[in-house]
Amino acid sequence: MKSIVSLLSATVTVLTATAALAQPIQQAWLDDHVAVSVPVATNRVTTISFPSPIDAIDGAGITVDGKTPGLFQLAHAKGSAFLSVRAIFPKASANLNIRWNERTYVFELIESNAPVLALNMAALPTPEASGAGRAPEVSPLKLLSLLDKAKAFPLLKAQQPESVADVGFTTYDGKPLVNDFNDYQIQIEAAFRFNAEDTLVFRAAITNATDTPLIYQPDSFALRAGNRLYPQSISDASGTVPPKGRSTVYFAVTGTPDGGRNDLSLKNQFTVLVNRLSPPPPPPPVVTTTNAPVHPIRSPRNQP
Repeated sequence: MKSIVSLLSATVTVLTATAALAQPIQQAWLDDHVAVSVPVATNRVTTISFPSPIDAIDGAGITVDGKTPGLFQLAHAKGSAFLSVRAIFPKASANLNIRWNERTYVFELIESNAPVLALNMAALPTPEASGAGRAPEVSPLKLLSLLDKAKAFPLLKAQQPESVADVGFTTYDGKPLVNDFNDYQIQIEAAFRFNAEDTLVFRAAITNATDTPLIYQPDSFALRAGNRLYPQSISDASGTVPPKGRSTVYFAVTGTPDGGRNDLSLKNQFTVLVNRLSPPPPPPPVVTTTNAPVHPIRSPRNQP
């Protein structure tokens, strides 16, 4: 069983390209205790937007005019609420500190061939502002028991139905929730809601389509519902999927990152994310053809 992620710790980040994140447009919560990793390309522009005008920008390895030596080129108009960056060199990395609303937010820029093109920063909603109450405090032992109850749900429902009478349950057999990341997939097979603990438990299958093992961080599962990201509170996963293999994992989401209730319905179109550790396979070679005319070689007239 993997380590418990504190429910109140800020873990919302933009995943790097090794996580094979499919969407080029992302949202992240403004948290001055978390460094946000942003994949940036050399042939694309990445725009980072804030809710209101940015106060100041500071960075290492950043050039504004493109003439001063730097690893990334930045464009920002004073008084605007957004900036744009582009990597200049392959495998470049640099940090960018942005002052906004009297706080400093740290961004780690990483050159990637799978960039985030638009990153929209949003202020963390408070439970009072969202109208939701505080999430219940769920101990690690309680989270373990919820995982065990989800695993044994069919047996409990058949033999001890009163023990799971208050558990919401759904399967996705008719309309599978498949998150396709090119060389691997994450399919949600079943979901359970424990309302008293404001916790959702998911059974998911990770399928590896490559000829090499897929290695991921087993305590990095996150759930996307709408435009919000919910980090896991506990997981049961091996961290490895064999070549051309399939692995079943369980993970849970409790409350919201800021400590409020999530009250998530099982009818949501969920997306499951995990931090991939093994590198993706290299792209297939590009074969180019030409339609240029072929001119025959003629011998000189005086040559037999």
